[in-house]
Amino acid sequence: MDKIIKYIALITFLPFFSMGAWAQQQVEVEGYFLQDSAKLGERVGYVLKAKYGKGQNIVFPDSTFDFSPFVLLEKKTFISASSEGNTLDSAIYYISNFSLEPVVDFSIPVFEVFKYDSLKYKPLESSLALKLTIEEIPDELIFKDNNVYQAIDTSFNYPLMIGLILALILIGSILFFFFGKQISKRWDIWMEKRKYKRFVQKWKKAEASFTSEPSMEHADELLGLWKTYMEHLKSRPFREWTTMEIADFLENKEIIKDLREIEMIIYAGKSGKDLPQACQNLWSICSQSYQQKITTTDERQ
Repeated sequence: MDKIIKYIALITFLPFFSMGAWAQQQVEVEGYFLQDSAKLGERVGYVLKAKYGKGQNIVFPDSTFDFSPFVLLEKKTFISASSEGNTLDSAIYYISNFSLEPVVDFSIPVFEVFKYDSLKYKPLESSLALKLTIEEIPDELIFKDNNVYQAIDTSFNYPLMIGLILALILIGSILFFFFGKQISKRWDIWMEKRKYKRFVQKWKKAEASFTSEPSMEHADELLGLWKTYMEHLKSRPFREWTTMEIADFLENKEIIKDLREIEMIIYAGKSGKDLPQACQNLWSICSQSYQQKITTTDERQ
């Protein structure tokens, strides 16, 4: 009979003992953001605290936890604080928001781990508003008047310059391949005409000085100018040749008389009888030789 009474009492009061034990195992969890709004992708701190009794094994989430719609950047933990048989743990989760929702409600739970099971304790959700960086565009755009010239820095287009140079080289190579001989011939004639023009100017000046004052200096200048230009036209050493050698090369015996008219002034100091005619004859030889050279150049294949 006594055993029956004890059994009934045990059944009656067992739920009350179980409820008391469960009450001692409750975990107080708190979670909140360190700011109420953030830009898209901005680093935000979320504080998670858990207060629990002695002997309870509480675990905070790590990087394997799904923080959607946030992305975990860093977790910072603190040393546990114990007071009156209770322990307080805390951590800060630095996360970034990539949700386009105006307001996101979020919370992170903690877990109580048993031998074969675990319990999850989740705090109240904390709200984080999305801070827009672009202001709303008005219906009518308002432009600010500004008539001040704003200088814009420009950089030199080196690729374009290199491309143009290569294009010019290519075009030049094609033109030279097909028209190289003609271009070279025209260039030689043009250069020869320039040299002839300069020679005419020098000859007229030297001839005027010589005929007005047939001195040794003027005679030497005139004769040296003639021989130098003939060397250029004929590619022969006229300045080194004697009068007879020049006459033989030109196949012109009459030139001996003209040259000696001028040489008499240089070597003997005597003035010739017909200096203007001698100068004219020498000029004619230069002119004929010039015409012959440009004609030969123009007919060259």
